[in-house]
Amino acid sequence: MDLKPQELLVLLKVSAHPKRKFTFAALAQELAMSAAEVHASVRRATAAGLVNARGRGDWSPIRPALQEFMLHGARYAFPAEIGPVKRGVPTAHGAEPLASVLRNEGDTPVWAHPQGSARGPSVSPIYRTAPQAALVDPQLHRLLALLDALRIGRARERELAAQLLSDALRPLDAAA
Repeated sequence: MDLKPQELLVLLKVSAHPKRKFTFAALAQELAMSAAEVHASVRRATAAGLVNARGRGDWSPIRPALQEFMLHGARYAFPAEIGPVKRGVPTAHGAEPLASVLRNEGDTPVWAHPQGSARGPSVSPIYRTAPQAALVDPQLHRLLALLDALRIGRARERELAAQLLSDALRPLDAAA
């Protein structure tokens, strides 16, 4: 069973809200996906070793495995395409948490979206509904922006993104 990019969107949404229990229907609504798409994503992620499924409807991302895949595999499995300048939602080093750490020496990368607040080179999002989901969930937006920094960033941006992502995805028992 091959992984698809929407698995990362689903797993990052759940990882952004670790204390919350999501149903497939709630995830689907918040990610602008169908419940069947979310269910299939969780099934594929489980087969890939990114999800711990304990029983029907009881599952959670395996944070160390998700972190390892994002740091070392997502860039190659789901490469980002850079397109023309458009209006959109800032991502990668143009969005928090990297925007406040790095001085943006170039254009702000964006996911093309009519409700976006910036103009810059367009970046293909990890999944078509990611910009819409990020606009209403700042925690998810931060994780997706870090993922994009890993996908399109230069060495320094990737290094900082990797550190921030490692902190964000630290296993819950290690965060205490």
